[in-house]
Amino acid sequence: MVNEGSEHIKNRTITFTGPHTEADQAQTATQLLRDLDGVVDVHASNPLCLEIRYDLSRISRQIIEELLQEVGFHLDNGLLAKLKRALHYYTECIERENHGYEHDQAHNTRDVFIKRYLRRPHGCRDGRPDYWRRYL
Repeated sequence: MVNEGSEHIKNRTITFTGPHTEADQAQTATQLLRDLDGVVDVHASNPLCLEIRYDLSRISRQIIEELLQEVGFHLDNGLLAKLKRALHYYTECIERENHGYEHDQAHNTRDVFIKRYLRRPHGCRDGRPDYWRRYL
């Protein structure tokens, strides 16, 4: 259970930009990040803005944003957004190192890709019941 008053809980805003196949990038990203290990709360404040609270002892902003970029989301790359992002990456990296937290992106990346795969329509699904699959 995460202590709500903990100094390791971070509140961040992630903004999206550019044309994308998803009209509401923030809502789609919310669905992907909702059950991610370390994410306390996530919600879309508008179609291009995501509010997220996470436990720094388990995940960092850099990991979250790299996951979103790997899946195909377009993050805001304006000058101010880049400066804030760099500052958060640096301070969170120092905090994690000072407290001895490990960096485990592989586990989080796998979970995000599995969720994305299950939600996207594709031809790799067999709609037949299990008992029919055994006969073919």
